[in-house]
Amino acid sequence: MDTLSPEFSSMAVVFLAAIITNNILLTEFLGMCSFIAISRHMKTAFGMGVAVTFVTFSTAMLNYAIYHGVLVADAPLCAADLTYLSYLVFIMVIAGFVQLVEMILERFSPVLHYNLGIYLPLITVNCAILGVSINMLNPDLKFGFGKTAVYGLGSGLGWLLAICLMAGLRQRMADADIPRPLRGLGITVIVTGLMAMAFMGFADMVKM
Repeated sequence: MDTLSPEFSSMAVVFLAAIITNNILLTEFLGMCSFIAISRHMKTAFGMGVAVTFVTFSTAMLNYAIYHGVLVADAPLCAADLTYLSYLVFIMVIAGFVQLVEMILERFSPVLHYNLGIYLPLITVNCAILGVSINMLNPDLKFGFGKTAVYGLGSGLGWLLAICLMAGLRQRMADADIPRPLRGLGITVIVTGLMAMAFMGFADMVKM
């Protein structure tokens, strides 16, 4: 049986690391606002997670193409060094893509738009999505387009995993005898910290 190519193996490592050992939410604590607000019920948490995964995956590829095609010095479409505009461009791409998705869903799939519409505006301000686009520029990672796409998908799925785990725990804790000062936000933050510590146990399994 043929062995897997080094490139495929490298992409698999990036994918697994993005989900588990480098989980964008539990290691960098990005996207906490939506995570805490939407994780009360499994249905809404899953819907938000799927929407975040799709937008993270899509915008990571778009921002990579724009950065290397326009912003860097001597890029194919622009010779000037515009990298100082990276953050602004990334934010505009994310916001514009979310609006485009919302319009397309409203036009061609009203039912899906109704189910996800409540989550779409929140995605625009989810800093985890911007964090993925910023991390892909890390010179130590040396991401190409393929690894960027895999990293974006894995990061979105990692965020989905984290919010679904929290939703399940919060539903189980609904009937628990929690001290009054810790109810709500307090216990949620504590559980998030415990989840992050648990995920640290996978730290040496895969590294990007």
